[in-house]
Amino acid sequence: MELGARMIGSDKTSFKVWAPYAPKLSVKIFSRKTTQIITLKKERNGYFSGTAENVCNGDRYYYKFGDGRELPDPVSRFQPEGVHGPSQIIDPLTFLWKDKNWKGVPLKDLIIYELHVGTFTRDGTFTSITPYLEYLRALGVTAIELMPVAQFPGSRNWGYDGVFPFAPQNTYGGPSGLKTLVNACHKTGISVILDVVYNHLGPEGNYLSQFGPYFTDRYKTLWGDAINYDGPYSDNVRHYFICNALYWVTEYHLDALRIDAIHGVYDFSARHILEEIGETIHYEANAEERNIYIIPESDLNDVRIINPKSAGGFGLDSQWNDDFHHALHALLTREKKGYYQDFGEMKHLAKALRDGFVYDGQYSSFRRRRHGSSSRSIPARRFVVFSQNHDQVGNRMNGDRLSQSLSFEQAKLAASVVLLSPFIPLLFMGEEYGETSPFCYFVDHSDEDLIEAVKKGRREEFAGFGWQGAPPDPQAEETFFSSRIDLRKKRDRRSAMLVRFYRELIRLRKETRADGLLVEKTPQMKLFPKTKVLFTAYYGQNQGLCCLFNLGEEIRAIEVMMRPGTWERVLDTSLPRWGGSAGKGCLLPRLASNGSMVQVTIQPWSAVVYRLSKPQEE
Repeated sequence: MELGARMIGSDKTSFKVWAPYAPKLSVKIFSRKTTQIITLKKERNGYFSGTAENVCNGDRYYYKFGDGRELPDPVSRFQPEGVHGPSQIIDPLTFLWKDKNWKGVPLKDLIIYELHVGTFTRDGTFTSITPYLEYLRALGVTAIELMPVAQFPGSRNWGYDGVFPFAPQNTYGGPSGLKTLVNACHKTGISVILDVVYNHLGPEGNYLSQFGPYFTDRYKTLWGDAINYDGPYSDNVRHYFICNALYWVTEYHLDALRIDAIHGVYDFSARHILEEIGETIHYEANAEERNIYIIPESDLNDVRIINPKSAGGFGLDSQWNDDFHHALHALLTREKKGYYQDFGEMKHLAKALRDGFVYDGQYSSFRRRRHGSSSRSIPARRFVVFSQNHDQVGNRMNGDRLSQSLSFEQAKLAASVVLLSPFIPLLFMGEEYGETSPFCYFVDHSDEDLIEAVKKGRREEFAGFGWQGAPPDPQAEETFFSSRIDLRKKRDRRSAMLVRFYRELIRLRKETRADGLLVEKTPQMKLFPKTKVLFTAYYGQNQGLCCLFNLGEEIRAIEVMMRPGTWERVLDTSLPRWGGSAGKGCLLPRLASNGSMVQVTIQPWSAVVYRLSKPQEE
C-alpha cells in the first residue's frame, strides 16, 4: 500500500498523504531518542510524499501543516493513544502468518456468527476471542463476522463511529491482536468477515476534512456527512476507500467485507464506487486463488447490487435481507409498529423463503410508497438471513433479544426457519444458548454536546415504534457492561440443550446440502394461512427433505403432498429431547407416501423435518 507510512528496510520509512488544500506539509516523527521533522514534497493530484531515515517500526508521527496544526495520518495503521494521538508506524512484515494454504470458505457454505469484539468476552479484545473458536467450530459455524473495528473515540462503541478506517481499535489489541485472531480462525477452519463503513465517518476525531474534500454537502446521511464519491476531487477519495478494502483482505488476510448501509453510499457517477470495490476485491481473490467476498447491507431491496455485471449489476456476492427478518419477527412477536407494520402475515414469510425479497415493487405502508425489485431469479446464496443481528436487537429501545420475549419453543422455531432455509444463515452472538443480556447502543465520547446529540437522536429514532420510557444512556459505562454476553451461561441445563439443538440443526443443514438439498430457493411450498403452518419441500435425485413450520398457538393436523417413498422424521422441536412437551406418539417417526396426501400433526410453535430415506421403486 503506497498510502500512509511504509517501512523500507529496517530504519527507513516513506510517507504519502493526500492533502490538496495544503500549500506545504511536513511529517513530525517521534523516535525513541529524537524528534525530527521532514518536509514532504508536493506531487501532482494533491499528494505529498517523502522519506525519513533512522525511523523504526513502532515510532510515532503527526503530519504538520504550515499553520502549526499537527494531525494524525488519515491512513494511520494504528492509533495507540486514541483518535487524537499520534499515528504509529507499523511494519506488516514483522507479523508471522501461518495460513499459507488457507483458501477461505466457499460462499455457499458460509454459516456466519456475528459478534462485537468489546462485548463478546470480559476482556473485550481480539485475542480473548481465540479460546472460543473451537466452541464455534463445534457449533458448526464456518465464519465469524466482526462488527467494525476501525479506531473509534474512547474504549466502547458499536464501531460505526470509526474515524481511522485503516487502524484496528487500540483497546481491542490493535494490528497484532487482529492478525493473531485471523491466524487462529484460519487454523480452526473459520473465515473472518469484517464489517466496514463506507457511508460516513464518526464525528469525534474525524480529521479527514482538514486534509481534503473527503466529504460532500450534496447528500445527507442519518449518521454524518456523506462521503464524496462523485464530486470534485472524488477520484482520490474513491482511491482511498478502494485501498482500504484491499488493505483489509491483503494485509489482514480477511475473507470478506460486509459493507454497512450502502443506501447511505451516494454515487451518481457512471461507475458506482461499490462496483469498483467489488471488481478490485474479486481481481485480488483470483490473483491469490482465495475465496474473498463483498457482502453489503442494503435497505433498498435492489437486485442491481447482487446482479452480475453482465446484467447491469454491481456484481457483489451476497446481501443482508431484512425482509426475511421482519417477516419472521412479526409472526413470532406479533409486533406491528415501525417497519413491522408491513409484515405479520404468513404469506410474507412464505414469499421471503420462495423469492428473497418480500417487497419487490408493491406499496409499503411504512415507506408510504412502492418499494423494491423482484429477486425471484436470484440464487439463494446471494442472501444472508437471520432472526437476530446487532441492528435488529441493538436498535430496539432497550436492546432486548428474542430470548427476552419468546418462549423456548419459539426460539427453537426461529432457529429452524433460519438454518433450514436455503440462504446463508447468520447467528448473533449468544443466541445459540439463549443469552438474555441486552445488546444496547453505547458510546464513549468526550464532547458533552455530542453526547447530548446522541441521546436526542436515539429518542427520536424510537418514536415510530411507540415504545414507552427512556432508552438506556448510551454514554453510561453500565450500558456497555450490561451488553456483555456471558458464555458461561451455555453450561446451564436449558442453555446447553439449546446449544445442542443448534448443533443438530447445523449438522442437518450441512448434511442435506451436501446431498444437493437446501441449496436453491424453496422449489415447492404450501401455505396454510388460517392455521399459520408453512410446508416446504426440497427434492433431488432419490433425495427429499420436507419441513413444516407452525407459527401458531394451536396443534394442527394438515394434509400435504410428499414424493412417493418412505420418509423418516429427522427433527421435531416439540420432542422431550429438545425440551418440548409433546408425547412420543404424537408424530409418527416414519411416514409412507404413495404420492397422494399424507396427514401430519404438528405442535404449536414447532418445526418438524422429514427426510426421504427410501424412494418408491418404479
